[in-house]
Amino acid sequence: MAAIEERAEIEEEEEEDREILNPLLPIGRVKKIVKMDRDIKKVNSEALHLITLSTQLFIEFLAERSRTAAVEKKRKVIKVEHLRSAARNHPPTSDFLLDCLPKPAQAKPSASASSRPLPDDAPPPPQPLPPGARRIDDFFSKPSSAGKQGTSEDGAATAC
Repeated sequence: MAAIEERAEIEEEEEEDREILNPLLPIGRVKKIVKMDRDIKKVNSEALHLITLSTQLFIEFLAERSRTAAVEKKRKVIKVEHLRSAARNHPPTSDFLLDCLPKPAQAKPSASASSRPLPDDAPPPPQPLPPGARRIDDFFSKPSSAGKQGTSEDGAATAC
């Protein structure tokens, strides 16, 4: 009887391990991002799997820290300022991520300064991107014949 219970516990632990090791991010897209680095010619499937899992863990960590920052400020919606706060409070993350995040918004223009009011359901006007950055939508679109995407003006791969 004890052997059956032990076997059931072992199978349950193995089931939990299998669930943990299945990434939620699409491995094909992660592979595309990794291959943007010109120094990488081939990527082992095991290494790609570990990169995908590590990325997933990092995103979960950052989301949890951002949620904590939003709760501390008594907000229900996580905004970029909460993400910046989470990155700033974790030194290894702040070393590389703060440069890629948009700068905090300057003083908002007053309502009288706007030329015309926007309707409530109108989307906000797009904000310009920081130098060297591009929209995530541009990454997943097909490259144009004019030039390769994923490189900056000097030919180096973009980091953010």
